[in-house]
Amino acid sequence: MKTAMDELVAHSILQGADAMYGRFLDVTAGAQERFEAQDWQGVQAALKERINIYDHHVGLVGQQLKTMLNKRYATRSFLMSVKAAYVLLLNNYPRYDIAESFFNSVYCRLFEHRNIRREKLFIQSSQGGRIPKYPTPLLRRYTSQAGVYATIERLLDDTPFSIKWENQARDIKRITQVLQKRFGPQLTLGFTIEMVREPFYRNKGVYLIGRMEMANQTQPFVLALLTNEKGEIYVDACISDTDGVSMIFSFARSYFMVYAPAPAALVDFLSQLMPNKTLSELYTAVGCQKHGKTELYREFLHHLDKSDDQFEIAAGIKGMVMSVFTLPSYGFVFKVIKDRFAPQKNMNHATVKAKYKLVKEHDRCGRMADTQEYRNFRFPRHRFSEELLEELLQVAPSKIVVTAKEVLIKHLYMERRMIPFNIYIEQAGDEALRDAVQEYGDALKELAAANIFAGDMLFKNFGVTRHNRVIFYDYDEISYLHEVNFRRIPPPRFPEDEMAAEPWYSVGENDVFPEEFRTFLLTSNRVKSLFEELHSDLFNADFWKGLQRNIEVGCFNDVYPYRKGDTF
Repeated sequence: MKTAMDELVAHSILQGADAMYGRFLDVTAGAQERFEAQDWQGVQAALKERINIYDHHVGLVGQQLKTMLNKRYATRSFLMSVKAAYVLLLNNYPRYDIAESFFNSVYCRLFEHRNIRREKLFIQSSQGGRIPKYPTPLLRRYTSQAGVYATIERLLDDTPFSIKWENQARDIKRITQVLQKRFGPQLTLGFTIEMVREPFYRNKGVYLIGRMEMANQTQPFVLALLTNEKGEIYVDACISDTDGVSMIFSFARSYFMVYAPAPAALVDFLSQLMPNKTLSELYTAVGCQKHGKTELYREFLHHLDKSDDQFEIAAGIKGMVMSVFTLPSYGFVFKVIKDRFAPQKNMNHATVKAKYKLVKEHDRCGRMADTQEYRNFRFPRHRFSEELLEELLQVAPSKIVVTAKEVLIKHLYMERRMIPFNIYIEQAGDEALRDAVQEYGDALKELAAANIFAGDMLFKNFGVTRHNRVIFYDYDEISYLHEVNFRRIPPPRFPEDEMAAEPWYSVGENDVFPEEFRTFLLTSNRVKSLFEELHSDLFNADFWKGLQRNIEVGCFNDVYPYRKGDTF
């Protein structure tokens, strides 16, 4: 029996989604081996590889369909028939969420992001939020009849690791003491622990994620594990509150490697631990960032429907490369690359996009905000302030199409909104300012330890989160640390040299003189004195060269996303 073309196309797209996610799981499955072998460079390579799997398979399916089809099939009725056939295939399909986003991506690739209409895509899911049955039990359940110590012992014994424990009895005792201190008499009434069977790997750490159920409350329960110099495993922290777990799932962290054949079920469990996290955040955190992008767009549409404020220019100093706007009631900003850059910005649009891609694929170490990239993004025209529309048409006219009903932006990034660091420190009291300066310097050092040099270190390019954490968010001048040539300023040859308009020494393209940071960063005496006290090493070329030597020998520091009070 000959298969109808619409059904054949639907099957081809779903087969492509299966192949993509199968490869995604293959790379993820190697996380335990990389962790146990302490193959940290392999960890970073796998992160980059897994991110690129999706686009690679979308391209393969796109080419396949172009070979199968011709222009006579590019009709509305045929496209709607393909979508209807695809919906039938998704009934009882365990990864319908990923498959719907894959369908959208293939469609956009075929039509080069044109002819994008809601009825032809899965702007909303066809499955109504169905939670699929997990192919194996998602959770392990532990009851406390034998006491806290014995319960934790069983939990650790069930972990899949093949390497030796540094001192498992010590770790069990520490966890027991922490739980008794935090929950006290409630534990004596009995409790249950439910743990996700699969560990969550990221960088040098692995996380066991679950929850504790007691008589009158349910709390997250997370154990953070590391390896020592001998390659033995040990528990480094115990986290048992929602805020603490939310920090582990931060938007400024790399994506987890967790084996999830039915991600909707895993995300549903995680959302119970972190009710303030959205579906887009959780899907993205577990590595399904393309579906996270779909969910973010759905959340944006929902917010538009329940709000009535207008988009406006974002707070802060305007950038030379990006125009940034936001909706006051919404927690994200929208960033549009300008058509022309200021003369001092020696780059083009392709360079800027490459920098944002670098950040997406790199270890963000809790200090760089993740972004989602969109094409042909449509906004309701009546929600735009005249000031914003005038600016966009002035600085990026090639990317803006305005009609009576909508504003279409051909390319933009969405990024979490934060308080610009320069605004934050202007309003901060003495204690908050000290903490902010400490955070800013720590951010630069932690980025450098991860082989990232921020480039443009002006305060306006950093933001402050609700946890008062300083995050870098302007990437057009970012580079790998090992590419930078840190130099000391040579002494002047003659007294007149210091008065000259031009430097008396040669300056190469990648040369950076840390001594100059004082000049363009420390314009406030309050900030200057704190910097000299807390981070004077940042002004020394030898400090940066030392970090470069660490990178050269494969020594990548990791900054762990939990509070000191949660560590042992």
